[in-house]
Amino acid sequence: MKKVINKSLLLIVIALFSNTTNAQKNEEKLKAIQFHNKAVYLMEDIWMRDPYIELAPDGYYYLSCTRQNSNLKLEAPKGGIEVFKSRDLVSWESLGVIWNTSQSAWGQEMEKRAVSSENMHNIKEAMVWAPESHFINGKWVIVYTSNQGASNLMLSKGAELKEPFAEPFGQDFGKHHDPAIFMDGKTPWLIDKCAEITQLKEDFSGFIGEPVKIGPSNRKMGHEGCYIVKIKNKYVLFGTAWSTDTMRHGTYNLYYATADKVTGPYNERKFAGRFLGHGTPFKDKNGNWWCTAFYNASKPVLSGDDAKQMDLTDTAYTINKQGLTLVPIEFKIVNGDVKVIVKDANYATPGKEEVQKF
Repeated sequence: MKKVINKSLLLIVIALFSNTTNAQKNEEKLKAIQFHNKAVYLMEDIWMRDPYIELAPDGYYYLSCTRQNSNLKLEAPKGGIEVFKSRDLVSWESLGVIWNTSQSAWGQEMEKRAVSSENMHNIKEAMVWAPESHFINGKWVIVYTSNQGASNLMLSKGAELKEPFAEPFGQDFGKHHDPAIFMDGKTPWLIDKCAEITQLKEDFSGFIGEPVKIGPSNRKMGHEGCYIVKIKNKYVLFGTAWSTDTMRHGTYNLYYATADKVTGPYNERKFAGRFLGHGTPFKDKNGNWWCTAFYNASKPVLSGDDAKQMDLTDTAYTINKQGLTLVPIEFKIVNGDVKVIVKDANYATPGKEEVQKF
């Protein structure tokens, strides 16, 4: 009996110590969010890619991201979208799988393709990639691509991020690699393919006109993960590329170019941040800008110091752990143009392997 009691007491002490330690860690992260000068590592146990964060009018941040189907606990060949929400960017709650492919005609078609000879990746699942949930005009507009080469756009019925979702394009949205939405006043644009933009109807029921190719004046932006923000009267186009210009060699970086019109012309490609590939900028409740970051590498995580010293040309490297990393950024007007400044030194400058000279 005494041994049983002692064991129970030990378990209680361990639990209390663990809760105290977690609370202290969360408090440190909350302070880091407030200080806005260093990267903050969050959601340590969550496998994710391509995180996108939206601050909604209800005061919650909503995070959508690429998840493995095994994380979603869906029976093959189903795919789906899991969403998380948070009041403070530190403590996140899963809303579960808000939608899965069996719930729509588009998704059912992806399931059929996944188990057919048309399967594009030899994975018999309809995986949803890079979902972004945008709150626009009192509704949620969700765009995403898939491992089956097709994309989709969905609309919520109201202000809650939940079923039912309408699919205004049916199965005809088309192929749009890493689609994102940019609102230029009341006018919505679809950004994709690193980079094209296409105007959408205000009710998202269709396109207006043909796609417009955009990008830096001096070279190709990259291959994926495009996004646009407007700072003052300047449009800032972000895009993703590997630092060596060779797939999965070097570091997965974010670059940018600016223009006076959303359709361009854009000026030369500039360096935004190292290890920030497919990062999406967002503004927090304090008015501070952050960029999302995540693990994308073929090697174990490096320290910031090692990444500065080592030769990183042979394969893919990162300093981002699995989970979500938030990196503080800011936008400044310098000589009439927008300059993107990354405030954490580990992300702020190109590596030795960078092929473009800045």
